Amino acid sequence: MAVNFHVEIIPASLLSAHDYQAVVDLCSRAFDEDYEPYLHTFLDATHLLGKVDGVLVSHALWITRWLQIGDAPLLKTAYVEGVATDENHRGRGYATVLMEHLVHEIQDYDIGGLCPADTNLYARLGWEFWQGLLFHRKDEQLILDPEEELMILRLPKTLEIDTHQPISIEWRAGEVW
Repeated sequence: MAVNFHVEIIPASLLSAHDYQAVVDLCSRAFDEDYEPYLHTFLDATHLLGKVDGVLVSHALWITRWLQIGDAPLLKTAYVEGVATDENHRGRGYATVLMEHLVHEIQDYDIGGLCPADTNLYARLGWEFWQGLLFHRKDEQLILDPEEELMILRLPKTLEIDTHQPISIEWRAGEVW
């Protein structure tokens, strides 16, 4: 890893116009689609910016979402989005460093969650697959999401849970999970 790699943790409301555009550009390249519309759905995002010599090379963010296992109380969830590293900087451990910082920052949540594009990074860091059915909640209905995957991270406040139970998340515009 480059000695000059450093991480900034910034609430979305304090993200400079320059950093906002850098996030849009990096994530749009990484995900091969315009990422800006997604950022508009992440209302309370906290961004982790991994920079080398002041240039954004790796990014992650979390937002607050609400998972519910069966009929149990809602779980305040640090839901991870936008994990991306510039293709010219991959394989150097930057995403790992960002995710380690992120986990340190979300300790007051009930649980961590994400819908993985690539599972290797997360599995190495202790995230586990949810084994039960996935649903989303909309208009007081549960709607099955059979094509989706969820990985969770147990945090200090995570109670004993059975990952084989059905789980749901609130509906949102764009990608639900």
